[in-house]
Amino acid sequence: MELSARQPAAGVTVLAVSGEVDMVSAPTLREALVNGLSDGGTFVVDMTGVTFLGSAGLAVLVEAARLAPQHNASLKVVATKRAVTRPLEATGLGEVFSVHDSVDAALS
Repeated sequence: MELSARQPAAGVTVLAVSGEVDMVSAPTLREALVNGLSDGGTFVVDMTGVTFLGSAGLAVLVEAARLAPQHNASLKVVATKRAVTRPLEATGLGEVFSVHDSVDAALS
């Protein structure tokens, strides 16, 4: 898994995630999310490059969704590939997160 963060505007962070999010890589994702959310503002997790999303990755996203309001942050997820949308739909978590088709859509 690879992570790349950028701040396209004040108060906005986009974390691009690529590769496999499994029990080995999930702690790294968790650390990036927890640190990013602590800044508040809008935090977009761009998962368009994710090729596998396991239960550990889903658990990290759920934890991030719970933490966001505590830091006055807004968590948004960008997911287009079946590797991500399928687990979100199968678990009902697609209804929990603010899921978008693109980073631009998430930011508008």
